[in-house]
Amino acid sequence: MYLPRHFAETDVAAMHALMRAHPLATLVASGPQGLVANHLPLLLAPDPVPNGTLQGHLARANPLWKEVAPEAPVLVIFHGPQHYISPSSYASKASDGRVVPTWNYVAVHAHGSLRVIDDADWVAAQIEALTATQEAGQAQPWSVADAPADFIERMRAAVVGIEIVIGRLVGKWKLSQNQPAANRSSLIAALEASGNEDSITMARLIRQRQRP
Repeated sequence: MYLPRHFAETDVAAMHALMRAHPLATLVASGPQGLVANHLPLLLAPDPVPNGTLQGHLARANPLWKEVAPEAPVLVIFHGPQHYISPSSYASKASDGRVVPTWNYVAVHAHGSLRVIDDADWVAAQIEALTATQEAGQAQPWSVADAPADFIERMRAAVVGIEIVIGRLVGKWKLSQNQPAANRSSLIAALEASGNEDSITMARLIRQRQRP
């Protein structure tokens, strides 16, 4: 990932927070036909420190778990908030017009090796942990035990577990840090004025990255 210094995020806690808040990741691996990408939710376990481990499961029908070599290197991409940035939002547009459109975004790349875990107990525990995490905010949280046991067993048998020990984390917080203070301030104001949730979220992130 192209990473100018002013966009780099090196705080592991900040990267972990984004990964937990946006768990649907893109898993990129190399198979017999070349690169292949899969989209799946992954849970972050804190060990081994400092980067942690990603855990999830794949459909047994997905050829990835058979085609990727044991302990093969993979890239996992987590996408955070993103927003188009119009030149009209910059104060300098009125003074010199030397502005162009761009896109602000937050992303984390996790590099590690893929391990397949075809173990019924491990998979069952992973499914329960993932379910509990995602259901925690529901008014009436659903649990695996709410479904018939034989049905859950058939569903569980249709997946295999995966685990990725993270060897390296790369974070990119592209939030207009390269713009002068006046442009960042006018951009925040424009995003907040739009009133939609995505714009307000982006304005908050830019404000947090305001340079002194």
